[in-house]
Amino acid sequence: MHDILPEEQKYYQKIYEVVSNIADFYGFGKIETPVLEETELFSKGIGLATDVVKEQMYNLKTKGGDFLTLRPEWTAPVVRAYIQYGMQSLSQPVKLWYFGPCYRYERQQAGRYRQFWQFGFEVLGEKGSVADAQIIQIFHNILEELKLKNLIIQINSIGDNNCRPYYKKLLVSYLRGRETSLCLDCKRRLRENVLRVLDCKEEKCQIIKREAPQILDHLCDECHSHFKEILEFLDETGLPYNLNPYLVRGLDYYTKTVFEIFFTKSVEKENFLNALAGGGRYDKLAKLLGGKETSACGGAAGVERIIKLMKNLEMKFPKEAEAQVFLTQLGVLAKKKSLRLLEDFRRAKIKTTEAFGRDSLKAQLNKANRLGVKYVLILGQKEALEGTIIIKNMGSGKQEIVKLDKVVGTMKKRLKKLKSEA
Repeated sequence: MHDILPEEQKYYQKIYEVVSNIADFYGFGKIETPVLEETELFSKGIGLATDVVKEQMYNLKTKGGDFLTLRPEWTAPVVRAYIQYGMQSLSQPVKLWYFGPCYRYERQQAGRYRQFWQFGFEVLGEKGSVADAQIIQIFHNILEELKLKNLIIQINSIGDNNCRPYYKKLLVSYLRGRETSLCLDCKRRLRENVLRVLDCKEEKCQIIKREAPQILDHLCDECHSHFKEILEFLDETGLPYNLNPYLVRGLDYYTKTVFEIFFTKSVEKENFLNALAGGGRYDKLAKLLGGKETSACGGAAGVERIIKLMKNLEMKFPKEAEAQVFLTQLGVLAKKKSLRLLEDFRRAKIKTTEAFGRDSLKAQLNKANRLGVKYVLILGQKEALEGTIIIKNMGSGKQEIVKLDKVVGTMKKRLKKLKSEA
């Protein structure tokens, strides 16, 4: 788990700003769920046989005997809230977005954290394939808005309860004849959750996977039609995509559509092989968690992965407005009046800085010089008693005495003139 230091915050703030603006445009409402949820929410929703539930969750038992888990992903909590607060009775679909931390006991490696941030979008109560296409488009738009090009969408359909059981039998039959060549994890997956074999990154399993039967050849009519419509929507919008018949993703709640978005170009000898964003449809999750059957789809993106890419691409951020006024003070009375004066400048939206902890005028002027401010305001004991203040132009060295209650207006005019001359 990692600290997010001040110099890192600009990346998080930029991503949040882009996500928030796009969410507002597409009519999504923001939701925040607790960091801790009942363990059963994830074991039931994500699936007992998934790596997330078996190996990666942070679980705890409270003094009262409750079993709780730090949120490993957002979709199950969002669906829980949808059910708990009776959102089924609202006008459908309900469109929600989020931005916040998740927790998984991941293997330690560069760029992979055990506390990691995600943003995501969920559309609940919409059966039509247009919702799937729009979710994909939203994530692609966000990444492009963040100046990330060279994107490709990997997309697949994993069917539903009508066609997937038959395909799983075909896959088990194919893999059993090659079980000795599978990695240890995939030997276990073959017994517990065969679709996870298709998600394995081990080279020897990849070789076996390439010859495996493809689910796209065994979709029922409804799933086939749904998937075909999504591809037609993507064609119409001009989004770049590849069919990936072995894409399954690592969570059991998915039905029909699954997708991931990758950055395809190497940066400084580094390949970004992990998806920046991914998601799909999960029509059975609400019923599984105790609600009515609700068609739904959504996705999430990894904030740290995006930040890592932004850094590798050496993205530039607009410089924050620098303070052009430095407020110096000498003596107790001047310091008291300076606190109030600083608030007056804040309300006037004039960025002003100070060094209240320093009493020496020389030390304060040295700091003002280092910051490169245009004007220094000097408030000493004499000025405080007389209700005046000295304005010093740091460029010309000229000084002028003005009334304390007029200084904000005076500075506003001077800075406006300075801006027009620039």
